[in-house]
This record gives sequence, C-alpha cells and structure tokens, in this order.
Amino acid sequence: MQRVWGGRELEREYGRELPDGAPYGESWEIVDREGEQSVVRGGRWAGKTLHELWTGHREEVFGTSLPESGRFPLLIKVLDAREGLSIQVHPPANLAAGLGGEPKTEMWYIAGADPGAKLYVGLKRGVTRADFEKAVGEGTVADRVHAIKAKAGESIFIPSGRLHAIGGGFLIHEIQQNSDTTYRVFDWNRVGLDGKPRELHVEESLASIDFEDFEPGMDDPDGAVIAECEFFRVEKLELRAGECAGNREAGRFSIFSVVEGEIACGDAKFGKGDFFLLPKGGGALLAGSGAVLLRTTIP
Repeated sequence: MQRVWGGRELEREYGRELPDGAPYGESWEIVDREGEQSVVRGGRWAGKTLHELWTGHREEVFGTSLPESGRFPLLIKVLDAREGLSIQVHPPANLAAGLGGEPKTEMWYIAGADPGAKLYVGLKRGVTRADFEKAVGEGTVADRVHAIKAKAGESIFIPSGRLHAIGGGFLIHEIQQNSDTTYRVFDWNRVGLDGKPRELHVEESLASIDFEDFEPGMDDPDGAVIAECEFFRVEKLELRAGECAGNREAGRFSIFSVVEGEIACGDAKFGKGDFFLLPKGGGALLAGSGAVLLRTTIP
C-alpha cells in the first residue's frame, strides 16, 4: 500500500516486486478484511481466502476454543517507515463503537532500524490533557510526546489508547487486532501524496488517548514471549541450523514471520520477510542455516 511516509525497503530487504516507483509503506501479510484477503497459495485449500477458511473450516484448520468473530481476529503487517508516521491513537474497546471505529491493540517488532531512529510512544511525564489540547492548537504536539531510541530485535506493546508514532528509519512487523481504525491527532504539518493536508481526527483522538500513560520504554521479553494480551501472544524463536519448531499447541494454529534466515516445512521453503500460517496439526519447521522467527498465536 502506498503511503506518503513509505519507501522501497520491501523491495530491497525482502525482494518484493513493487509495481511502480511510488513510496510503499505497508504490506498486509495475513489479512481478512472486506476489501483485502490472504489467499492460500497451494495444496488442498489453494485459492481459498482466509475468510473462507475461518468461516467454513475453522476447527479443521485453526483448532478449537477460538473467538467467535465473523472475521479472522488478527491482522499482520510489514511497515516501511522512511519518514515519520502521524502521531495517532486507536480507540479503546469501550469507546470505539461510539466513535464510529474499531478497537485496536497492537505490537511492533523492530526488524530494521537506522542509527538513532526514534519511536514516539506515550506522553512526556507531567503533560496534562489541557497541555496537550493547547499543543494541538499550536501545532506543537510532537513536543509533548515521549521519544524512544529503538534498535533491531526490540519490541513494544501498543494497547488501545496509547498515543504513538513510528519515526523515520524503521522496518517493523506489526501484529494487531483485525481493525483499520486510526485517529490522527498530528501529522507533522505535511501534505499527503495528493498534495493536500491529511485528515485529522482531533476530537476522536482526545476521547481515546490515555492521559495517564507516561514515558513507556521498550519491552523486556519474558523468555521467548515478547508480547502477550487477550488478543494475541507473540514469541521470538531463535533456531540454530537443524533445529525444529512448530505450533505452540498441537491442536491450534500458529502464524510465523521469518525475521532472519531460512525455514522449511516439508517441500515448502520460507526466507527472510516471509509470513505463513501453520494449521492445526501442521508439520515441523526445520531451520536451514539458522533462523529467527516470530510465532503468533491466540491465547
């Protein structure tokens, strides 16, 4: 997807074929939205969409005791931020419907980072709602947001209500609830690809922001687990050549993201930047020359 803040890292780092010379900021890798679908590439389910599998073959493919949602509950992306994204927030579950949106909790895994690249997460300590509203009017919101230097291999959890922005110079794997609601409160006083200022959602943002969320840091892993909430669990698996991995639970599916190296599952081979869903009862994954994987499951 073209984005004013995007670049060409999907091409350079992951060997993707981009259709033109425009800046591409997002690749939706595992998706079940009305207008966007992941499609099975081969095998007995070839040609079926993720939505068709979720609604028609849920227990067979995904397992049991899963959410009763009408769509697959997760959305997984790659973000290429050559410039900073807008300062934004996603609405909490108790407010989303009233604001006309969907709740969205997410996490970011830093797959690549330029030296000195910064994330903007939470508020600077002591900033009040009144201070923030004044900054919105003055166009100085960035001065009120907490900045963190982040490097490849780190991660951070972004619950609904947390003010945030990705600065320029990052390649990020994002695991999130299946939602496409974002409220922009500040966009660095720039224009979009059409030459016009991008829409802001100031009232919705002010209603959604957690004004008690001060100066969070990058997350510390709990063993292999780098993020866990009611919506998803993300583990970082570091495999040496010849080591194996698989589903976290034999009776449930997993989604794998290849951060580094190569992995094989039977005749299928996956390399850096590949994403795939291993169904319930799926076979073992065998690391080639070593691999770093993210394994995403539903708790």
